[in-house]
Amino acid sequence: MSHIAVERNRRRQMNEHLKVLRSLTPCFYIKRGDQASIIGGVIEFIKELHQVLQALESQKRRKSLSPSPGPSPRTLQTPFHQLDSSSILGNNSFKELGASCNSSVADVEVKISGSNVILKVISHRIPGQVAKIISVLESLSFEVLHLNISSMEETVLYQFVVKIELGCQLSLEELAMEVQQSFCSEAIIAL
Repeated sequence: MSHIAVERNRRRQMNEHLKVLRSLTPCFYIKRGDQASIIGGVIEFIKELHQVLQALESQKRRKSLSPSPGPSPRTLQTPFHQLDSSSILGNNSFKELGASCNSSVADVEVKISGSNVILKVISHRIPGQVAKIISVLESLSFEVLHLNISSMEETVLYQFVVKIELGCQLSLEELAMEVQQSFCSEAIIAL
């Protein structure tokens, strides 16, 4: 009989906790009233709150830094080592985290998408450049999951989906700059 009493007590506590979680979470996050839907909705709400916090902290850091001379990438910077699949939101209700670094040789844009990074590079067609970009990504602890190449005349668009590896300590801004630097040797040769 004590086993039945323990189980009833556990269910009662679980129901009380679920009621509290449901009352603290906006209703549009919880699709149904079952335990899995309530827990799933709370997780999505917490992820969204975490992303907002990260964006606010990043904005605060950017405001505290004085503008540096020279070309500076536009950024919504968050170090990758602070991100993992449990802290990144798959919901698009808030601005995406991203950075870009543009030059006369190439435009580089980096955005977080779930637990991956979307990297877009637009440049003039340069033989061997895609291999250089892949080499840079792999040396920085990224794994290339997908590559799409589109071109028109002498312009090419490389779109990479890359997985953030655990050892990666770069910010989005630093990644954009590293990829941009892969074009530097080509720019010097072209001059």
